Amino acid sequence: MSSTINIDLAADIQANLTMILEENQKLAGQIDFDQVAEMVPFIQDADRIFIVGAGRTGLALKAAAMRLMHLGFTVFVVGETTTPAIRKNDLLIAGSGSGTTSSIVKAAEKAVSVNAKVVTISTTLDSPLAKLSSHITILPAAQKQDHGGSISKQYAGSLFEQSVLLLTDALIQTLWKLDGTPAEELWKRHANLE
Repeated sequence: MSSTINIDLAADIQANLTMILEENQKLAGQIDFDQVAEMVPFIQDADRIFIVGAGRTGLALKAAAMRLMHLGFTVFVVGETTTPAIRKNDLLIAGSGSGTTSSIVKAAEKAVSVNAKVVTISTTLDSPLAKLSSHITILPAAQKQDHGGSISKQYAGSLFEQSVLLLTDALIQTLWKLDGTPAEELWKRHANLE
């Protein structure tokens, strides 16, 4: 695909990266970190943790699943062939900007029906997913269909997806500090069939 627009590609990529970093920095300044901290006991008290998200949000949450596994939690990604049934005392961590993605809402409905807890990362408190959640962490990012550019110049929810990855990494750093396991021990849990 060729373009008739004449731009300095390197300079444009650099400007875009700067814009993305600035948007994430601005968003980080708007997060209620007390709200985020309330996720910690849900994670620590769960028998097992299940992760669900669609698209790029799902990919960001898969990264969180791996880090939680490194910390010694029993973690499953919804939709994988080896994921067992969710049950009482388990935790479902759901990520959905809109809180309306049907597969994620259905997973939350199933979790609630067996008395598992649901913790959601979203952009809204007003959604079907929010109504099913024991706790919601709000990321004040644009939703996929917010094309106005007032919250983000990026396309289709990219800021939300990036902030899910960054926020869960920050949360995992705190969980690691609470756990105190040396990095050398965590490394023993790292995948070795790569």
